[in-house]
Amino acid sequence: MQDERSIARPGLPAEVIGVGLLFAALSVAIFVTYARLPAAELYHVSGTGAVGGASRVLVFLNFPAALVAVAVLLLLAERARDPASVGFAVVGIVLCLPVFWPGVVDEADLDARPVNAVAAIGVGITVALAIAAARRGVERAEWRGRTDVARIAVAAVALLLAVPWVAADLGLSFNGVPVLGTLYQTGELRSQPGNPALHPAVHHGHHHGMDGVLLVLSALLLSRVAPSVRNGVVRTAATAYLALMLVYGAAEIANDFWLEQVVKRGWTDWAIPDTTVPKLSLAWGVIVLAAVVLFAVAENGAFSPRSGR
Repeated sequence: MQDERSIARPGLPAEVIGVGLLFAALSVAIFVTYARLPAAELYHVSGTGAVGGASRVLVFLNFPAALVAVAVLLLLAERARDPASVGFAVVGIVLCLPVFWPGVVDEADLDARPVNAVAAIGVGITVALAIAAARRGVERAEWRGRTDVARIAVAAVALLLAVPWVAADLGLSFNGVPVLGTLYQTGELRSQPGNPALHPAVHHGHHHGMDGVLLVLSALLLSRVAPSVRNGVVRTAATAYLALMLVYGAAEIANDFWLEQVVKRGWTDWAIPDTTVPKLSLAWGVIVLAAVVLFAVAENGAFSPRSGR
């Protein structure tokens, strides 16, 4: 009987734990950096000390954490299959939805506001459901052959581009550091089209490029879980959402890295369009089209656990 219950209510996938550890580590780094550095050295915040650190973490729990929480809740609710878990997951998803509303997270003002607590509660529900699933056991991640090779390759590229943002989250720069200081510019004073005032090429603190890295890594991990979802509607919704999340994250990486490491070196004045806020534009048309193609590939079975493609 115990075995039957275990099958009916599987445990927590190791991939979800991996996503949780990523966000936990970044939350700690953001809190420490924003608490110890003056606001003038950071980006569009005014708070200092522990209050300033907690404020920026709260905004981080909105964007990008709440975006990822929606995907995790879809996967956990379907796998648990009990009414209570499904109900909590639906509530969690609804609470995360305000992050999609324009202005709830404003890049021009990253101080926390009361509305940011709503999505943070949704993220908290996600953590609670994950802990409940972990009490039923942790499902080991199995090697998926060529699809995992592709995932590792994409993740490796994203992490290489993320090196200066990881340092920025820690409040560090590579000025004078051998090799890294040559490959990546960080604390050098630079200007850019539309902003002639000199400023660090990579400011201390959190960057939307790093948000893109988190979205890409989360999509890569959670895409290993989506094919095992039994409910066809939930599986399709989760797969489509993860495809869009991966492409959106890649666009965020491209925009931020190109601006800081190419445009600010004076190599070109052309910048990759900022796609942080969804809008009717060519750039967002490309994102949606790429997501549709990726979704079609996934639905065709390329990421199925049983697929050899």
